[in-house]
Amino acid sequence: MARKLRIQYAGAVYHVMNRGDRREAIFDDDLDRERFLETLAEACAKTAWQVHAYCLMSNHFHLVLETPQPNLVAGMKWLLGTYTSRHNRRHREFGHLFSGRYKALLVDGSGDGYLKTVCDYVHLNPVRARLLSRRQPLSDFFWSSYPLYLGAPGKRPSWLRTDRLLGEWGISKDSAAGRRVFGERMEQRRWEDVAVEFKPVERGWYLGDEEFRQELLARVDTPAGTSHFGEAVQAAAEVQAERLVVAGLKRLGWNEEMLKQRPKGDSGKVALAKALRAETTMPLAWIAERLAMGSRGYAAWLLGRQSPDVVATAK
Repeated sequence: MARKLRIQYAGAVYHVMNRGDRREAIFDDDLDRERFLETLAEACAKTAWQVHAYCLMSNHFHLVLETPQPNLVAGMKWLLGTYTSRHNRRHREFGHLFSGRYKALLVDGSGDGYLKTVCDYVHLNPVRARLLSRRQPLSDFFWSSYPLYLGAPGKRPSWLRTDRLLGEWGISKDSAAGRRVFGERMEQRRWEDVAVEFKPVERGWYLGDEEFRQELLARVDTPAGTSHFGEAVQAAAEVQAERLVVAGLKRLGWNEEMLKQRPKGDSGKVALAKALRAETTMPLAWIAERLAMGSRGYAAWLLGRQSPDVVATAK
């Protein structure tokens, strides 16, 4: 069976879910969960993703994320590959951690309540899994974005965006009173029969009305729509990387000829390579060639002298 196309466009909202290989654990303990959130933070810095909700279970995770740029595929490749490398290195394992392709449900983020539905689905996941007793508040499940919604904005990670979900709940101000209302409504929500409402989240490929569906199909069927896949994503990433290279050369006072003449391990090249690794999804082979640093392996060694994660996560 042919793989489904990933529909990507600026401003797209997705519910992303992936499980462990053979439904085995992807988080063995809280240190693994912390490492995943750290890796997610790095992915958001690279891609400009905005996360509206997340939930980490033992053998799977849920993310509701918005992509200001059409880069879901490149970002997820980096996120899953990097976390797998870090997990395997910590536990002295090797091989696949995740089971096949991740699920990416497209969500209508126009403000008609679909974002609220999918975020509620994610935040109520511990209830469906019976990880909370009837007396425990929903906020007792720590590895979800829900407790962060109830806390002060200054205690949230910069990549977690809360205003859109609160807005769809009719809460216009992220104040103590507004957060209290949100908590009360979610506690009521956990006792509602939501099976019919959540069914499209579990089984569909999009969540929205017929107009939204037709818009998505048009992105696949038209030449303009196909440009949102592979080649366009790669081109956009290269443009972003080239801008960083040009800015870096200007800062160093180099031109292209000087870049080629400088030693492969020049500190300026290493610093620029680190910036490209941190702020783009370009593979290390591209960076090594573009900066005249020799082979991909040598570039990985140069970066790895300062960061042990670089060698393991080089793609």
